[in-house]
Amino acid sequence: VQLVESGGGLVQAGGSLRLSCAASGLIFSRYGMGWFRQAPGKEREFVAAINSGGDSTYYEDSVKGRFTISRDNVKNTVYLQMNNLNPEDTAVYYCAARLWVTPMAADAVNFWGQGTVVTVSS
Repeated sequence: VQLVESGGGLVQAGGSLRLSCAASGLIFSRYGMGWFRQAPGKEREFVAAINSGGDSTYYEDSVKGRFTISRDNVKNTVYLQMNNLNPEDTAVYYCAARLWVTPMAADAVNFWGQGTVVTVSS
């Protein structure tokens, strides 16, 4: 199984980025997908998740209204649209997959991507 993230980078506060996670080696439509992030010196934390069918989404409170998670079960890809970014969003963002269940806890993930770095300057 491979989860490959892309789309990270450096952006000014108030800007936007769109992260992508391309999955292979698994039956994508059977997996709940999520995004987690880890800032320097902090634990990995939940950001957003979407169920296997794509009709239910969940967000950490600080990103509600700014981030949108979506998935394309034909392209085997999950996305995270991030708008109105602020310096507190700076972190390594990880894609996560969990069989049949929406992944909302880091210790309950079946597969992780390698991470993509997001840096928001003030």
